[in-house]
Amino acid sequence: MTSKFFPNKTAFITLIAACFVVNVTMGVRQTFGLFSSDFEIDCGISNTEFGLAIALHALIWGIVTPIFGRFADKHGGSKMVIFTLIVYGVGVLALGNNFNTGTWFQINLGLLVGIGLGGAAGTILAPVVTKHFPNQNRGKAAGYVTAFGGLGMFIFPVLTKYLMVEVGWQSTFTVFAIILFVMCIPGLFLKKPESQNEEKSLNIEPEKSDSVIKVLKESFAHKGFRLLVLGFFVCGFQITLVATHVPRYVQDRGLDDWTGFAILSLIGLFNIIGVLIMGYLSDKYSKKMLLAGLYFFRAISIMLFIFLPPSNISAIAFGITFGLLWLATVPATNGIVAQVFGAKNLSMLFGIVFLNHQIGSFLGAYLGGVFYDMFGNYDYAWYLAIILSFVATLLHLPIDEKPIRKEATI
Repeated sequence: MTSKFFPNKTAFITLIAACFVVNVTMGVRQTFGLFSSDFEIDCGISNTEFGLAIALHALIWGIVTPIFGRFADKHGGSKMVIFTLIVYGVGVLALGNNFNTGTWFQINLGLLVGIGLGGAAGTILAPVVTKHFPNQNRGKAAGYVTAFGGLGMFIFPVLTKYLMVEVGWQSTFTVFAIILFVMCIPGLFLKKPESQNEEKSLNIEPEKSDSVIKVLKESFAHKGFRLLVLGFFVCGFQITLVATHVPRYVQDRGLDDWTGFAILSLIGLFNIIGVLIMGYLSDKYSKKMLLAGLYFFRAISIMLFIFLPPSNISAIAFGITFGLLWLATVPATNGIVAQVFGAKNLSMLFGIVFLNHQIGSFLGAYLGGVFYDMFGNYDYAWYLAIILSFVATLLHLPIDEKPIRKEATI
């Protein structure tokens, strides 16, 4: 099984290194919403200001991902990941060391964390990894990377709860920064396919560089690509709304503060199962139909969460169900891009799709804070998330999954 899945040693090493890095970058990112009350009480940060910072890092993450993706397509992921891990670590370190008010808060949580995620999160590393695999295994490879991000999203909220009690919230950020810096070591092992012969064996076209303009024209001329971009906007809106505002939402509904930690941890844990299942299914069945079903069930999950009477049981059920659907979008979305356009410009193309995801993330984080400060609750943000989910379900149905670049199978 191992010899069939891993075409060569470089593919194995790159996948393992990416899993380590994504585990930490996505894990740390999952915890920011847990600090919202501390930022408000100790630093005077309002809900709108906090939502804006999360929104900014989501947007910057999306803007720089295609740029880093282009770099990774040409030079591999190692230098890019090490640079962005350092930037990410500096931003997190500053948040816990008095650079956490006013403009500094937006620079550190907004700008620096956004740049860090843009080059060291699963959205860039999944394409870096899948370039090492033949088409029939790319969904599973992307699923493994995304699953390890989910493992981090389970571990780090639990770690956060422990550290906040033992050393305080500011020192918790210092610990996270140190862990991010240490991840530069596995970052050294992120490679691109080493030779033209290796690329041919994986059915990847030779690395004859296309211009960015040519790639953009080719991709946006494809109706399915445009629909995929619009659908991924919805994914971003929902994920960031939940990760940023659920901890305060459950407290406002009269539940204990540990419930927010539990929801985010359960999302991370069950996200692992969801992405592995979706990675397996996306290599066997229609990716567009899987995505359409996923967005439909997201709407159902949110509706049950907000309309059922508040209880720890309903909160835990939401963490489980939404966790199964959390990043399960990534293997199928990445898979459609690879299937339609081939692997040559995969990191950049998925980066373009992801940019729209992050525009949605910007609005999910920011509007959640704005609605709360305006109306005293998150109701309108949830209603919008439900409507968008049904729209995304319909958007995926007309996507044409047929390749425009022929890649033979091994």
